[in-house]
Amino acid sequence: MKDGFVMLQYSVYIRHCASYESQTVHIKRVKAIVPETGMVSILSVTDKQYGDIVNFWGKEKKKKTPTEPLQLEFF
Repeated sequence: MKDGFVMLQYSVYIRHCASYESQTVHIKRVKAIVPETGMVSILSVTDKQYGDIVNFWGKEKKKKTPTEPLQLEFF
């Protein structure tokens, strides 16, 4: 987290690197702090590949009536 990573979801962290050189530096840092019995996987995605992501979303749920208690929903 101190190195600019942000938690995307539980145990999945992301960090934008503007160049290959920056990516290499951060990969070395991560490699140096992996616990002896731990495992870390790194997936490198270019800006172009990220821009090509296709998302599919289902239909929007109907809004609940005001008489029902409010509930937070995370997707």
